[in-house]
Amino acid sequence: MQVSTAEFRKGLRIVFDGHPYTIVEFQHVKPGKGGAFVRTKLKHMRLGKVIDNTFRSGEKVELVDSEEKHMQFLYKDDGYHFMDTETYEQVSLSPDEVGDARDWLKENTEVDVLYIEGRPVAVELPNFVELAVAKTEPGVRGDTAQGGTKPATLETGAVVLVPLFLNEGDIVKVDTRTGEYLGRVAAAGA
Repeated sequence: MQVSTAEFRKGLRIVFDGHPYTIVEFQHVKPGKGGAFVRTKLKHMRLGKVIDNTFRSGEKVELVDSEEKHMQFLYKDDGYHFMDTETYEQVSLSPDEVGDARDWLKENTEVDVLYIEGRPVAVELPNFVELAVAKTEPGVRGDTAQGGTKPATLETGAVVLVPLFLNEGDIVKVDTRTGEYLGRVAAAGA
């Protein structure tokens, strides 16, 4: 199936130079002279690299033949193991195929696994996850004049900046798209 540049939107999956890309950003430009065009940032769906490209206005591009399957993360050993929530079929992905999602994966997390041409290529996380703080330094009294932050290692191994009042064992909500701390969900032992 083909779409015109007028139908571009963030997250649209297109084929460019024979490879699958996701549109990260796009901007329609109408210069005073010459034809209109669309400036885009495209992210390669398998390699993760981002490129810039310009399309002529009205140009047609092919959509990626893809399928998303809702899955549950089971466990990690030398690979990452997922189970299809409908068929109970299990699939194992390499750390490269999982990509940055591995920083936020905790057992039983529900994700969408993207398949292209019948092969799993990417893991799409929920926008927010709740994880326990595994390790952080205690906040120092009187150190809060500027609303300070400190690094905290979460149960998945990811490191985020959190307010000084948080302690080990606290459950925090994190935005998986930016890696930003959003709030404390529960205090340790509560």
